[in-house]
Amino acid sequence: MRVLLVEDDRMIAQAIELALKDASYAVDCVSDGRAAEVSVRAQQYGLVLLDLGLPHLDGFEVLRNIRDSEVPTPVVIITARDALEDRIRGLDAGADDYVIKPFEMGELLARMRAVLRRNGGSGNPILTNGAIHLIPATREITFEGNTLRLSSREFSLMQSLLLRPGAILSRQDLEDRIYGWNEEVESNAVEYLIHSIRKKLGNQIIKNVRGLGWMVSKEK
Repeated sequence: MRVLLVEDDRMIAQAIELALKDASYAVDCVSDGRAAEVSVRAQQYGLVLLDLGLPHLDGFEVLRNIRDSEVPTPVVIITARDALEDRIRGLDAGADDYVIKPFEMGELLARMRAVLRRNGGSGNPILTNGAIHLIPATREITFEGNTLRLSSREFSLMQSLLLRPGAILSRQDLEDRIYGWNEEVESNAVEYLIHSIRKKLGNQIIKNVRGLGWMVSKEK
């Protein structure tokens, strides 16, 4: 899944970016409010992590503009502003969660997973279509009685498919969800990942729709 990190403190941004990548997220980073708005309009993100004290545009204004534009992307505020008034203001403005710095990355990741589950209409910590079960917290997958831990890229691909069972995702759709701005993408990268997953768990786990892309079945 691709995440936009909006943070003007370079050291904090680097630490969060590294932790997110270790947790299998693709990450784009910007350091000011205007760049954040441009990024959200130009790219579809699974989630935005938004600091409040930003150059050019304050985080509250960025959030308000995102919601006024009816962009449904979940937004988690990450800030050192711990006043009750700020927390109320952020949540009322449309933030899905409000996390106060300093925080442990484990807590931030858990809050991100909870927000993504709520926005997907489920409180279940497991992504599933009925036949495939994916556990984001551990990157484990179960299919037809086999359970294993996926690599970072494999997990990102399966997560993208399982968030929308039955939907066909093209190569470009999957690349946009798996890779960040600064990551080089080889022409056959998606096919290689799918081949790797099928080799481990069987050809039926991911279905090819000729000329369109790939999907996982929407089980009843």
